[in-house]
Amino acid sequence: MKEYPFQRLADTNARFAERLKEAACRVIDSGWYLMGPETKAFEEELALFLGTGHAVGTANGLEAIRLTFKALMELGRLKPGDGVLVPANTFIASVLPLTQLGLKPRPVDPDYSTMSVSLSMMADAADADTRAALPVHLYGFPAYDAEGLERLKNAGIIIVEDNAQAIGAEINVSGRDTSIRTGSIGDAAAISFYPAKNIGALGDAGAVVTSDPVLAETVRQLSNYGGSRKYRYDFQGFNSRMDEMQAAMLRVKLPDTVAERDRREASAQEYDRAITNPLITKPPRDRHFRQAWHQYVVRCSRRDELAEHLRHNGVETMIHYPLPPHRQRCYEGKIVGHFPVADRLADEVLSLPIANITPYDAKEISSIINRFK
Repeated sequence: MKEYPFQRLADTNARFAERLKEAACRVIDSGWYLMGPETKAFEEELALFLGTGHAVGTANGLEAIRLTFKALMELGRLKPGDGVLVPANTFIASVLPLTQLGLKPRPVDPDYSTMSVSLSMMADAADADTRAALPVHLYGFPAYDAEGLERLKNAGIIIVEDNAQAIGAEINVSGRDTSIRTGSIGDAAAISFYPAKNIGALGDAGAVVTSDPVLAETVRQLSNYGGSRKYRYDFQGFNSRMDEMQAAMLRVKLPDTVAERDRREASAQEYDRAITNPLITKPPRDRHFRQAWHQYVVRCSRRDELAEHLRHNGVETMIHYPLPPHRQRCYEGKIVGHFPVADRLADEVLSLPIANITPYDAKEISSIINRFK
């Protein structure tokens, strides 16, 4: 029986193997392992790719969110107790930094058909205590609409994108000759380079991108204990720096971002065409977006039975995510509200293989799905 693994990282990195080894040797031989030329070059290349003025490497994606919001607080733009809008169905890493900093996450129930929270939905949910919004480009689907962006900006609400799953995604904006990339929409964005991401490090790494030089410098200081120079500290900061080895690895892989997006798009198109089972709802499409397809997520009211059917036929799947943040033990009694759509999605979503598969693989997997009754 042919097997279809969800993702094997050795396969993901195979096409880069020789260049990754060369980059590793370059770093080892340099004797410079933190805050050196590789990190500086990667930050410049990332900012250029996304169309932001600045990028700051961080230890991981969660730290990128934490450092961004901490910097906003240090600059007096946010304070403890301020409300931050966030999708109710996001990964817990979107919420943890907010509560750890004394901010109040305000979950917004997603749209069932898109599995996403648009900027307009966030604008609708804003109240007098709302000072920021954390839109999440979940599964690589841009959480964007022009009207919502304008409403949030007019209300003075700070926008920090969680771009952990959508690097390379693009948005065709009316009136512009060129598209814009997720990560360049709001006041800042946090990115994860976790190994399983579309562009992943060989360990943990992340970044903050922004066109605000003051915010970028504050994030940089906070990531380095709070100081701009050795033994001089302006803030009570953290140790959250991207190391030279990960920066070198990411410099090898960043130029492949668009090609990786397009490879996944080809397989996603085959899934779209070939899955015909009426029990399955396929993920949304929007003609204004080029999705990154971090995950290809279907919905099924008998999700667990579908997953078992696929497993029995050699197809490995995953659930993103089985429990939303408000149902996690650590937030019992701390995040209040009723989020029926997020709860329903948690019971129905199933992620199919999308990394390292070909359109022919997607056709074969679809055939297996179509046999589910």
